[in-house]
Amino acid sequence: MATRTRTLKRERDVQTQVPAPDLRIGQPGLPGQVVLVLQGGGALGAYQVGVYQALHEAGIEPDWVIGTSIGAINAALIAGNEPARRMERIEAFWSRIEQQAHAGFDRWWSSWLGLGNALANAHTVTRGVPAFFVPNAGALHGSRAALGVEQAAYYSTAPLRETLGRLVDFGYLPHSRTRLTVGAVNVCSGQMRYFDNRHEALRAEHVMASGALPPAFGAVRIDGQPYWDGGIYSNTPIEAVLDDMPRRDSLIFAVNVWHQTGPEPESIWQVMGRQKDIQFASRADNHILRQKQIHRLRHVIRELHQQIPASRRDEPKVRELASWGCGTTMHVAHLLAPRVEGEDHTKDIDFTPAGVRARRQAGYADTLRMLERAPWKTAVADPIEGVIEHL
Repeated sequence: MATRTRTLKRERDVQTQVPAPDLRIGQPGLPGQVVLVLQGGGALGAYQVGVYQALHEAGIEPDWVIGTSIGAINAALIAGNEPARRMERIEAFWSRIEQQAHAGFDRWWSSWLGLGNALANAHTVTRGVPAFFVPNAGALHGSRAALGVEQAAYYSTAPLRETLGRLVDFGYLPHSRTRLTVGAVNVCSGQMRYFDNRHEALRAEHVMASGALPPAFGAVRIDGQPYWDGGIYSNTPIEAVLDDMPRRDSLIFAVNVWHQTGPEPESIWQVMGRQKDIQFASRADNHILRQKQIHRLRHVIRELHQQIPASRRDEPKVRELASWGCGTTMHVAHLLAPRVEGEDHTKDIDFTPAGVRARRQAGYADTLRMLERAPWKTAVADPIEGVIEHL
């Protein structure tokens, strides 16, 4: 109990004493810093490309991008380049990982037999994705072979390291006005860790660790510790934004590519898809519900502090208690990727040009609609509420 009390005391000290980072706070017409939260989801990350494209074309550059897995890669492509080069670098990455092998003969057979993307996905499974991952020869020794945590995987992500080196300017990151945070989980402790360019120099391995989903990909070692994809712990890193200190007013675009709700499955095939959606949706709604409760309490504390006579507000005990309160408002704009016709539990490896294009277009259209509505401008909220959701 004493340890927990000391921890909370340190958190209050950080909240009240640490100056805010030198960040551009949003832009005129927007309620605070602009934050882009990107889930992991492999090929489903194409939806995030459309979201960013719409924001970029509207002149809205995020102050903070936080992502897991493919979301971390897209986030690095954004924050790790000057605004004028971001779309160029993002498009270069996605053009490199699109799977063209199913064209021609394979595409004709898939269409004629009603196999959808089955042959294209089979190419991905057997050959990997150039510029992203390739089969790991060590896996041929069998699942019980002691290869070491970094090699105990079906694929090698060595091509991704080279791709990131070409398309992300890691030398620019420390000076970027866009904050970058990527989530990964420590293999040994099982604890989630968010690597942040405001606190440390981020390199390609930090991004790769965030996308090292086992057993497909091996762990990535950082400062001697092995890390896996943060998605196996929490695939929706919005809690890191809402827990950030010092707190600040924010407009958070929560970009989700997995469906937390869905119809009742009727076959094993459908069960596999539904299980995957539930697993990687990662309690996003619960995170926000918890934060709504916490922010409401902070606002209540602020209001109660205003009821204390002015003559007592400077008393040390009163100031300490008041430090738990705040008046920040978090607007959460939800963007959810639609289901693409014919998709199944293999949708996250659907790197076909058609699949990538459909999801990117959906992200673009959904974001344009959200920006046109701009619900944060007209929302009338109880002043006690600190988190306002826009669906």
